[in-house]
Amino acid sequence: MYFRFRFRYGSGLLVHLLFVSVLMPGVATAQAVEPLFLDRAIAEALSSNPGLAAIEARAQALAEMPDQVEALPDPVLSVNLLNLPLDSFSFTQEAMTQFQVGIAQALPYPGKLALHARVARHEAGAAEADLEEKRLQLIRDVKTVWWNIFYLDRALEVIARNQILLAQFVNVTETRYTVGRGLQQDILLAQLELSRLSDSAIRVENMRENEAVRLNVLMDHPAAETIQLPVSVDEVLLTLNSAEIIQQQAVNSRPELAAQTERLGAARSRVDLAKEDYAPDFKVGAVYGLRNGNNPNGGSRADFGSLLFSMNLPLYTGSKQDRAVDQRNAEWMQKKYQLHDQRNQVAAQVQQAMTDYRRSGEQAQLFQQEIIPQARQTVDAMLAGYQVGKVDFLNLVRSQTTLYNYETEYWSALSAANQAMARLIAAVGEENVYE
Repeated sequence: MYFRFRFRYGSGLLVHLLFVSVLMPGVATAQAVEPLFLDRAIAEALSSNPGLAAIEARAQALAEMPDQVEALPDPVLSVNLLNLPLDSFSFTQEAMTQFQVGIAQALPYPGKLALHARVARHEAGAAEADLEEKRLQLIRDVKTVWWNIFYLDRALEVIARNQILLAQFVNVTETRYTVGRGLQQDILLAQLELSRLSDSAIRVENMRENEAVRLNVLMDHPAAETIQLPVSVDEVLLTLNSAEIIQQQAVNSRPELAAQTERLGAARSRVDLAKEDYAPDFKVGAVYGLRNGNNPNGGSRADFGSLLFSMNLPLYTGSKQDRAVDQRNAEWMQKKYQLHDQRNQVAAQVQQAMTDYRRSGEQAQLFQQEIIPQARQTVDAMLAGYQVGKVDFLNLVRSQTTLYNYETEYWSALSAANQAMARLIAAVGEENVYE
């Protein structure tokens, strides 16, 4: 099931010609600037947005960490000169004088490096999920701003069309006044309404310029670059899946939840790593001592060889390791509660977006199928009645203003529905949310 909205206008040849003449500068601009369709705006934002690029670079950096932390520490090369007599600086005077070359290697307790790598992999996974979340947010923001601009463009068209119709009313009123069948205040009232529409056009145009700046920033374009959107879009609003299905999709697909799950895994691995600190780390090494020259008592001096072994002694566990385990357990509980809280927030975001989408879709359908056709019929009837003196001009103007408001609200509702859909897709983490 879906709703299809098709909005048609028609007010006679004179109105059409006036409408074209009023919008001709905009048409020329549209010919000079290629229309920015929504898909292209999204693609340009994804390829150029600096905020997204920064998070992508961070994800790439963290992806390089697991191999680093799982590797053994670099071995240490030592070069020593031992027992050199300072009176002669002779290498042959004393038997214990020697030139040493040694190498030592730190060996963490078995399992510690694997735990460090597990923590790093969880952090890298969280960063990758953060990148996907940022992509979803960027797409949502682009869609929101794009639909705002589309709505404001349609509002400007409605204003221009109503200015043309009110100009017709002024002509009719002046004609009636000339032949003594109209009132001067009717002319003044029509001119006042035209001025009010001009004021509305100024305010809407200002809002559009601000939204265009926002969209340019998202796409990393110059802020003042001209944005021209297409004049028509597919106005189909599809029917959503059930709330239960969509909520489960969010649990399975939302990158924000995946990122927090990875951080929870990293916190759990840090608890295990803190427990491993009760075990000592080791260091092994070997040293070769070269004794230069002959022995004064005859014969040559033998070189020395040494083997080294050391380990730290975790004697202060009450104030160090115990406290570290308690700290890591508290951090793990924090991540666990944060994940639960984020699941609740995601569920609320999904439900709110679904509610907004359905409400806005129902409003758009109501305006398109019932309210606007009835309001247009009312204006036609009022205009016919005014021309024969059966309707006063104030009621005619009010009916036209009401139609203008309804037409604007239709485009607002359609835009709001698409913006709600953008929020829903971002909240769920995937686009397949329809029946």
